Amino acid sequence: MLTIKFGTDGWRAVMDKEFTFPNVERVAQAFSDYLKGPDGGKSANVAPKVVVGYDWRRDSENFAKAFAEILVGNRIETILSRNACTTPAVSFTLVDQKADAGIMITASHNPPQYNGIKIKSKYGSSADKSTTDAVEALIGKNNVLRAAFDQSDPRVFDFNDKYLQLLKSYVRLDLIRQAPYRVLVDSMHGVGDGHIGRLLKGGKAQVTTLRGERDTTFGGVNPEPIPQNLSLAIEKMKTGEFDLGIVTDGDADRVGAIRPGGEFISPGIILSLIMLHFVEDLKKTGSVVTTISNTGLIYRVAKKLGLKVHETPVGFKYVCEIMRRENVLIGGEESGGIGFQGYLYERDGMLSGLLLLEMMAMRKQSFDEILRGVEKEFGKLYYVRKDLAYPNELKARLFEALSRNDLRTLEGHPVKETKTHDGTKLILEDGSWLLFRLSGTEPILRIYSEATSAPLAESLVNFGKAFAFGLSGKA
Repeated sequence: MLTIKFGTDGWRAVMDKEFTFPNVERVAQAFSDYLKGPDGGKSANVAPKVVVGYDWRRDSENFAKAFAEILVGNRIETILSRNACTTPAVSFTLVDQKADAGIMITASHNPPQYNGIKIKSKYGSSADKSTTDAVEALIGKNNVLRAAFDQSDPRVFDFNDKYLQLLKSYVRLDLIRQAPYRVLVDSMHGVGDGHIGRLLKGGKAQVTTLRGERDTTFGGVNPEPIPQNLSLAIEKMKTGEFDLGIVTDGDADRVGAIRPGGEFISPGIILSLIMLHFVEDLKKTGSVVTTISNTGLIYRVAKKLGLKVHETPVGFKYVCEIMRRENVLIGGEESGGIGFQGYLYERDGMLSGLLLLEMMAMRKQSFDEILRGVEKEFGKLYYVRKDLAYPNELKARLFEALSRNDLRTLEGHPVKETKTHDGTKLILEDGSWLLFRLSGTEPILRIYSEATSAPLAESLVNFGKAFAFGLSGKA
């Protein structure tokens, strides 16, 4: 029987192979058993309540319906989204409905053949490891209970409606609408759909949406906002017809940006810009949370603003843990998930893009002018990430080799510090760095670097690749 394991944010697997209806039903039953507790829910006066949403991947709506039927079969109050929705919409509905947990059927940014299940805690944040470990331990322990689907039980309504109202209340859309911005939005065939265009309709701002329709193949690329997947949007930004390009991933909880001229702007830079906007324009304060793989610009900006920075392993659930216990201004990860003070304990790609537009509107500056100012003040950093298929038998050997090898220099530059709380990160004296890390959602090795020059960033990643594959004699 297949062993089902939850990774950095949920269980993800290939459809028709591991991610099948019987396996989804096994997870749904285990999740139901976890919610009901060891006595099967007999001591509870009120049944648990769960919200269930889904994205545009193949069969997501059918997997969501099957999951809901298992919940209902276990006498769990269930609310199912009528339409495909974003992951932040599920988190908001969970909090709004005072539910005990949420389920999102999505594989987020993974390749088109994948699907997955994200579990959300009652706070709207990603479930922590203790929760997913408990659910894993219950898989296959009890027979699957199912009840016939009914339009009133589980209850069904559109999760997007009130969620979009939340966005309207958080961002000064009226100010953005007054500015004649030309905005390109690439939804990557995900559930970001044309929401930003609809939110800004009726003003001077002009929004053009690319890949806004459902395509379960995602046009043949992974719906992840990284440069190699954005050739169409990048080419359009090179024409000079747009002031800002905003990109959201498959379930719209991640963001990327493109400046005029076609340069991709990484999520870490976006986080740094919004940090400046929150403090300088909106007069907010608080601490900052970033993951180990994120840009050093965050530290430079936070130092100027006098903000404390927490560094966590990769995974937004680690960011959320800190957001729940102290006043965090902004927190995010390199892969595009950013969370905000006074909002949900959840990342939100569309909100991230809207906040960039709000910053432009309040400063009466173009996106390019803002970026040039930041680059002049803090310096420009160059970020590279390579995702590599990597043999399972080499994974343990790689990190053993990294711990054994006392790497004192990289590409002729002295190594100042080594961090090992998520992979192995080697930091040079000038702040440039190289990180080896195994993905928590895909069977790949990620090698990241950041440096003060593009050639050094590339050479660090190339060194990392040679080191990793040198263990097998294959480069």
